[in-house]
Amino acid sequence: MLTAMTHRIAFVLYPDFQQLDVAGPLAVFEVAERLRPGSYAWRFAASEAGPVRSSAGVAWEAGTLPARGRFDTLMLTGGDGSDAAAADARLVRWLQRMARPGAGAPRIASVCSGSLVLAAAGVLDGCRATTHWSRTRQFQRRHPQVQLEPDRIYVHDRNRWTSAGITAGIDMALAIVAHDVGEEVARLAAQQLVVYTRRRGGQSQFSALLQLERPQGRFAPLLEEVRSRLAERHSVESLAERACMSPRHFARAFHAETGATPARAVERLRVEAARAALQSGGVSVQQAAMRYGFGRAERLRRSFVRLLGVPPTALR
Repeated sequence: MLTAMTHRIAFVLYPDFQQLDVAGPLAVFEVAERLRPGSYAWRFAASEAGPVRSSAGVAWEAGTLPARGRFDTLMLTGGDGSDAAAADARLVRWLQRMARPGAGAPRIASVCSGSLVLAAAGVLDGCRATTHWSRTRQFQRRHPQVQLEPDRIYVHDRNRWTSAGITAGIDMALAIVAHDVGEEVARLAAQQLVVYTRRRGGQSQFSALLQLERPQGRFAPLLEEVRSRLAERHSVESLAERACMSPRHFARAFHAETGATPARAVERLRVEAARAALQSGGVSVQQAAMRYGFGRAERLRRSFVRLLGVPPTALR
């Protein structure tokens, strides 16, 4: 039963959307509604009413895009079809109308690569946002007007909410529930779904962001050599010498090729190797620090927190 306090959510679908981007947050709101009746109601909408085929081949029934004022929260899914959705003129115009300030303006959220669709409509201009780690460079290249925070699980900036890859939509939905109806309901919903109310760390710990080499990249052999000798010292000068370049030219070319400075690249390779070793349970933190070139456990800890968002002990 709807009440004056019911939060009405419009899940916006498009062809080749990722089902879990909808089902995950929906499960959170479903449980929250069960715990606090009258808290949430939802509907599914699309540019064209009717069955909308997901990337898994399963179709979801959706209605037309609702008028402004008929819902409080707009949640845009992500998935393989996000690039095509960003070029859907009808959807983009509707998003722009919904985002205009004033009476009836909804809270706007996205899961995974759905943030690319919002950004294409200008909805995220001047805002902080995040997206799936695999779309980071594409997002930064296409939408420099958005302040992307690529390692965040979700970002809340004013009435804009964006989340990282797929299951991060659950994290964002739990945060929305905590915002709407209280921390206790969010905690109980998370308990029911057997997930963390707040996940530690960022999405780098789950992604391939640490993988720097490209199959055809000119620095791939050098990176492979560094990876096989992580315990040794790798200064810019020594790396440049092995690449037969001046240190200054090497540093510039390396950053352009990999998106990282030489020092940060070496640090990432060391963290990547130490993470794998710690997760296998075969070494202690101090042993990993010595084996992979950190020297001291504290240096390894600082690198883990900076790049992965969690200390090494959390991954053992």
